[in-house]
Amino acid sequence: MDGLETLRAAHLTAIRDASDEGALEAARLAAIGKKGEVALKMRELGKMTPEERATAGPALNALKTEIGAAVAARKEALGDAALAERLESEWLDVTLSPRPRQQGTLHPISQVTEEVTAIFADMGFDVREGAQIEDDWHNFDALNIVPEHPSRAEMDTFYMAPREDGTRNVLRTHTSPVQIRTLQKEGAPVRFIAPGRVYRSDYDQTHTPMFHQVEGMAIDRTITMAHLKWTLEEFVKAFFEVDNVELRFRASHFPFTEPSAEVDIRCSWQGGVLKIGEGDDWLEILGSGMVHPKVLSNCDIDPAEWQGFAFGMGIDRIAMLKYGIPDLRGFFECDLRWLRHYGFSPLQVPTLHGGIGG
Repeated sequence: MDGLETLRAAHLTAIRDASDEGALEAARLAAIGKKGEVALKMRELGKMTPEERATAGPALNALKTEIGAAVAARKEALGDAALAERLESEWLDVTLSPRPRQQGTLHPISQVTEEVTAIFADMGFDVREGAQIEDDWHNFDALNIVPEHPSRAEMDTFYMAPREDGTRNVLRTHTSPVQIRTLQKEGAPVRFIAPGRVYRSDYDQTHTPMFHQVEGMAIDRTITMAHLKWTLEEFVKAFFEVDNVELRFRASHFPFTEPSAEVDIRCSWQGGVLKIGEGDDWLEILGSGMVHPKVLSNCDIDPAEWQGFAFGMGIDRIAMLKYGIPDLRGFFECDLRWLRHYGFSPLQVPTLHGGIGG
């Protein structure tokens, strides 16, 4: 077939001179596309004699293969050149001084947990933690909470799928199971706090399905309500950083304490600003009481020999009071603007001598 060598040279030159992938694709189509010159040449095979086809057919196929290989090679070369250009333009001198980085902030929950821990540690309280998924016995029964108690209803508690025997685990509704397990394991005397996440089915401006609590317990032979009152007064003075504080203990009922008391703190709301330790208003901050004898018995501790107090408060709630955070839901919305406003420096470690507050 005449003109194949000229055809070959022309198309290989066009492929070699293609400056980008668009030009390369145009050269490929002009050569071996459906309407390319090689394809048109192959259509002429039907008009040839068998002897001519025997010579022209293999030659055209070889040319098509050679052009395809040339296109692939040029495409790879263009890719390598593009990569080299990117590497040249995007290189970074790692010996240069780094760009200034924004410093992260510590979440208010983490900060307040550290503040609470520092205060109670100064009073000799250890820290205990436990699992967030508990069984019915540790979360309810051991705490003298009867089966018909409202807190055990499914509208208030997150239950897990039932087992084959019908029993179910729950997302713990308080950190009291940590107290039960600690008493079972360590016996008496003990003095510790148990901070952590807890779960209840509630959601509004002051409630969320997941929130944080810290509970405290002290068990010994001669502990009284007076020790509880002193402990809470010292905590409030240190946490809110005030010299004088007045607490009001109101009789209440909790299944796991007897007697039980809700604790209010004297305060004022002048100009919408909370001031602790002054004024004519009262603000509820926690629940407390003497540990119920049945709770001690459930943990194999003789209530005739040992007694003690327990208390519990919401970490999120006291954080809102101290730092003027109006809506509890902001703690969990992952808004960086909120965190930058209310967050704390990670280097600002709370200490009693250096200051608890931010």
